[in-house]
Amino acid sequence: MATLRVTYRVSTIGHNQRHKDTVRSLGLRRLHQTVELPDRAEVRGMIRKVSHFLTVEEVPDEAPAEKE
Repeated sequence: MATLRVTYRVSTIGHNQRHKDTVRSLGLRRLHQTVELPDRAEVRGMIRKVSHFLTVEEVPDEAPAEKE
């Protein structure tokens, strides 16, 4: 399963309370904080609603170690 790296870039001061609550529910508390979240539909939906505050990158899965 892939992971999303989400960084909080723009302050929510002066914006809708629902947007502030969504940013907090993603685990973001401070500006420039980065969290890694699972790539699931509900997480992507929250990110889509507050995308103007965030920067999002996909983190590829690491290849499994080969057995000899």
